[in-house]
Amino acid sequence: MSEDTPSEPSEKRVFTTGEAAALCKVSQQTIIRCFDSGRLGGFRVPGSKFRRIPREELICFMRANGIATDALEGPGKRRVLIVDDDPQIAGALAELLARDPRFDLRVAGTGYEAGMLTESFRPHLVLLDYMLPDVNGTAVCRRIRARPELGPVKIVFVSGAVDRAEVQSLLDAGADEFIKKPFDVHHLLERVRGLLGMGAARTAIA
Repeated sequence: MSEDTPSEPSEKRVFTTGEAAALCKVSQQTIIRCFDSGRLGGFRVPGSKFRRIPREELICFMRANGIATDALEGPGKRRVLIVDDDPQIAGALAELLARDPRFDLRVAGTGYEAGMLTESFRPHLVLLDYMLPDVNGTAVCRRIRARPELGPVKIVFVSGAVDRAEVQSLLDAGADEFIKKPFDVHHLLERVRGLLGMGAARTAIA
């Protein structure tokens, strides 16, 4: 007998195992096994056998297992990871995208940080500089493409001194697009939204 019945997610902070199962599109017993093994964090209701899962723990679990979290993080929210070792460029990109409230943003300055954030943040799209201090962007791109669960991630290289042959090698490595620096902000926004299947923002963006 199941311990609870799933309900529709809204702004809930804590979920039952049935609700978590519905969001993850797996059986309730799978969620219970993950909970009992420690793979899914949560707590037991005092004096009962029932398990409860905080929103943050469920989001971490879903991201770690390649499960879309849109239902929990708001309709139309798109996660974008900006990878650039130049703080000014990374900051400018973040400021530009932050004007559209539908974006959830993170910034990385190295290939290592990009790898860690790709695991935890599960971006829908990565804006990736070609030259990074530890590895080049091609290596980051190939690592992402080598993970089947990250297949839907869009990768856009944003770089300056790259010739035609190098651009083709980036696309061959699995990039979806290349945008040359200096770039037109409206063009970049248009391409990011296009790759993510988004329309123009309702708020004006200068």
